[in-house]
Amino acid sequence: MRADKVAPHVSTYNILLKIEAEQHSIDRLAKVFDEMSRRKVEPNEVTYCIMASAHAVARLYTVCETYVEAIEKSKTGNNWSTLDILLILYGYLGKEKELEGTWSIVHDLPRIRSKSYVLAIEAFGRLGRVDRAEELWSEMKSTKPLKSTEQFNSIISVYCRHSLIDKASEVFKDIEMNDCKPNSITYRHLSLGCLKSGLVEEALKTLEVGMDQVTSGRVRRSTPWLETTLLMVEIFADMGDLENVKKLFLELKDARYTRYTFVYNAFIRAHVKAKYMIQIF
Repeated sequence: MRADKVAPHVSTYNILLKIEAEQHSIDRLAKVFDEMSRRKVEPNEVTYCIMASAHAVARLYTVCETYVEAIEKSKTGNNWSTLDILLILYGYLGKEKELEGTWSIVHDLPRIRSKSYVLAIEAFGRLGRVDRAEELWSEMKSTKPLKSTEQFNSIISVYCRHSLIDKASEVFKDIEMNDCKPNSITYRHLSLGCLKSGLVEEALKTLEVGMDQVTSGRVRRSTPWLETTLLMVEIFADMGDLENVKKLFLELKDARYTRYTFVYNAFIRAHVKAKYMIQIF
């Protein structure tokens, strides 16, 4: 671009920022953003959405909150894509009031997308508001055709995150009744739910079933997949189950998720716990 004397544009930088965010490279993300400032390219709401999301995934919540404020100031009208991202971000930040406010805006749009319901269900689940997630699940079922596994996965993920494996199992039974098929991420959620409920043998069997499913690289790099996998790593680490920690850690490493310190901390904890248990027994 420089050789051809093409002026830099915010859309170009947004592409570069997205690439670095998907690579989980916060340092390079910051460098691209700084270059925008040096070249006097004004960020837009898309820029701030990318920056906020990347820092939320990296658990840098204070920085994330700064970019969320920038989104609120820069957003033009009620763009559904920006509103969807705000649903996700307020879930990460634990801001229930702001999450409800954003959902209210989405709810007043001429048409509510199924994806927005999915994101809101997951966000309320992240906040621990299982009851609110269930309300939105019931509303989605009554107003939208249940045509995608992703819809079922949203409430299954909430139940499994909060050890409600019986409720998750009931929803799982409904998937095929609606001409959908459980996918690898469905089984990954269920495996987590079993682990959290103390059903270790069932968790391992479910994990194997999921591993036998065809899973695209896009899914393996997706935040729900990575975060669910990390939660399982943390539980196995606390159990001193080094074998399963190593197996799942390789998945995280392949997706470059191990660039975050908190991921390696779980891996280190597993080694320490395993060594401690060997000493005991």
